[in-house]
Amino acid sequence: MTMTHQKITISTTVNAPVAHVWQAYTSPADIMQWNFASDDWCCPSAETDLRIGGAHRARMEAKDGSMGFDFEATYEEMEPEKALTLAMTDGRKARTTFEAAGSGTKVTTTFDAETENAIDMQRDGWQAILDNFKAHTENQSMKG
Repeated sequence: MTMTHQKITISTTVNAPVAHVWQAYTSPADIMQWNFASDDWCCPSAETDLRIGGAHRARMEAKDGSMGFDFEATYEEMEPEKALTLAMTDGRKARTTFEAAGSGTKVTTTFDAETENAIDMQRDGWQAILDNFKAHTENQSMKG
């Protein structure tokens, strides 16, 4: 029997063109700069194989070394500059879309909630990472 997960949706509008936003979202060098929910965490390594069936891996850890985990998933959908879906090792999925919105790009992620943490906590954590992504991407975009 498959468990039906509650879906959580988060989004932000990044003040940068779609091509730039896509690059920052999928490039390992960029991912290591934004893929954490708070300043006391970091993402020391990331790898992306941008094709259906390709692996997505990111190491997330507390800067003080007290804890960490590997986020691993497989790309199940890959439409450059439009959408991607990650299938996580526990069977949950996360789909992210990229849509032009004026001079910016609306980034929306809908993911299956897990059962260990409260929905609000999961939404806030993922939104914090997305907000970090927005700040990083806008920063990069201003540097040209």
